[in-house]
Amino acid sequence: MTPAEALARLRLVRTDGIGPVTLRRLLERYGSAEAALDSLPALSARRSTPFTPPPSAAIRHELDQVAEMGGCFLFWGEEDYPPLLALLDDPPAAVAVVGDASLLQRMQVAVVGARNASSLGRRLAGDLAAGLAQNNVVVTSGLARGIDGAAHLGALRAGPTIAVIPGGLDRAYPPEHAELQSVIAEAGAVVAEAPLGTAPIARHFPRRNRIIAGLSLGVVVIEAAHQSGTLMTARLALEAGREVYAVPGSPLDPRCSGSNDLIRQGAHLTERVADVLDHLPAAPGEARPFARQPVRSVEPATAPGVTDGDAAHILDLIGASPVTVDEVMRHCHLSAAAVQVILLDLELEGRIETLPGNRVIRSGLR
Repeated sequence: MTPAEALARLRLVRTDGIGPVTLRRLLERYGSAEAALDSLPALSARRSTPFTPPPSAAIRHELDQVAEMGGCFLFWGEEDYPPLLALLDDPPAAVAVVGDASLLQRMQVAVVGARNASSLGRRLAGDLAAGLAQNNVVVTSGLARGIDGAAHLGALRAGPTIAVIPGGLDRAYPPEHAELQSVIAEAGAVVAEAPLGTAPIARHFPRRNRIIAGLSLGVVVIEAAHQSGTLMTARLALEAGREVYAVPGSPLDPRCSGSNDLIRQGAHLTERVADVLDHLPAAPGEARPFARQPVRSVEPATAPGVTDGDAAHILDLIGASPVTVDEVMRHCHLSAAAVQVILLDLELEGRIETLPGNRVIRSGLR
């Protein structure tokens, strides 16, 4: 990717109203980020809130700052983008990495769990992580207090580890893990989707959790209460076709209620490293290819003959409940290319939203 294309891509990524799925469709339609960026003024004319990309100077400064930290950006569709992460329905359009970015290409298992973990839980997390690292499996976690921190420390005994953080690369969270984050940046890799300077607030954690699940072939859960962020990571892993493992705990400990329930639902009961390795697949499901999908080879999408009446018909098929794009196609006479172009236009106009699972919904009706 040329510097100009990288600059344009990151400007699109940082534009309010353009999420990962919309960006992917823009790239498919226009063939490059530079061409998509040039199209935004015309597209904004049909929206109540125009697209306002950040200035080139601000994004160039962000690129330079990350480079000065010894980091880089990985963009969806490029060869160095993590292949498992690319299989998600809504993979991050770009992630910033400080450390050894090639680790994101290696086999990974996530070890996650309670922040208020017991001493036994922390010890188990450290021992499991160390055992995985000894078997050339990279341990990925979220650098949180408790199980996450113990997993990173355990992995560092035998190899590198990957920390996915909820804020910018320059914001340590929790603050007491600032030194650990620095060590991981030297001996492994630290990954962030948020821009530099972004504070780790509550709404960023689900996005962090989806990256942890997306990078990993499997997720090991240790001490997770019901309705915890850890269970969200496990659910995201299941939705992505990844393996889920759970360490059993006392039924009297509320910190173990969620992880014990995972076992009842079919998660692999895990007490030792072999329990993970024996059920670790080479790829996440036979139906999901372990392959990258480069954007650079995609030709701009066109759909001649699309009329306002066609767009109105498509919009009528989309209501307050999510509907799959395949179902929309089945109920209209248009080609797949025409439907995709119309859906992109409707989304850019703010009239529909794209949801995970290739589903769409009418905006403002939920």
